[in-house]
Amino acid sequence: MENRKKIYLGTNTKMYKTIKDTTSFLLRLNELTEDIPEDVLTLFVIPSYTALSAAKEVMKDKRILIGAQNMGWEDQGQFTGEISPLMLKEIGVDMVMIGHSERRHVFRETDIEEEKKVSKALEHGFIPLLCIGETLQEKEYGLSEEILRTQLKVGLHSVSKEDCSRLMLAYEPVWSIGVNGIPATKEYAQQMHEVIKNTLRELFGEEADGIPVLYGGSVNPQNCEGLFAQKDIDGLFIGRSAWDADKFNQIIRMVLKIQKEV
Repeated sequence: MENRKKIYLGTNTKMYKTIKDTTSFLLRLNELTEDIPEDVLTLFVIPSYTALSAAKEVMKDKRILIGAQNMGWEDQGQFTGEISPLMLKEIGVDMVMIGHSERRHVFRETDIEEEKKVSKALEHGFIPLLCIGETLQEKEYGLSEEILRTQLKVGLHSVSKEDCSRLMLAYEPVWSIGVNGIPATKEYAQQMHEVIKNTLRELFGEEADGIPVLYGGSVNPQNCEGLFAQKDIDGLFIGRSAWDADKFNQIIRMVLKIQKEV
């Protein structure tokens, strides 16, 4: 833990908050976390598309990074309903989430599509947040490690060693996400994070050590400390437990305390 110089914490509000809800949330969260140095904590929020412009406006010159929940893999074209990276760049978005389990399993996105999005995000200067994770069935068949390695090797296939430090990763076991999610134990989360870290080193060598890997999946005030204390977990990607700014701040303070103690 000696090399943990920065904490990574963020949330994806999915299809829940309006523009008004989002801006109020961001302003309150910024107020609550202004005292935390940016070299200690990277904090990000990924709201809905319609709230992105307003979110960037209220967070202008503030510490909270704003991300998009998805992005098309072409600059423009006949892709009705998609969002171009040029449109996100015009707004000033900082990062793009790619491969969230709902995109993979509800909207049937493939590893190869995620690879194209990661490549395009890097091309336009965004921070790609690539999400990976196994389903409950894959876990029960003992395929978790193979699934994660495949998602990493395909999703990051186009990334060079020079660019890999611009990546962020989130491990989100599909079975642990959402209202009925089953939180992973801290031991299981650590085991999978070790697999991820080892795979990244295979792909990028020592440069891989600069890639933060976050855990996401039913993170809450009861388990956040135990998860963050694990050797290979660099941060937390939090769902509904972070959708109230004051409650999110409670988790942030708990994680900050753990960082100082470990």
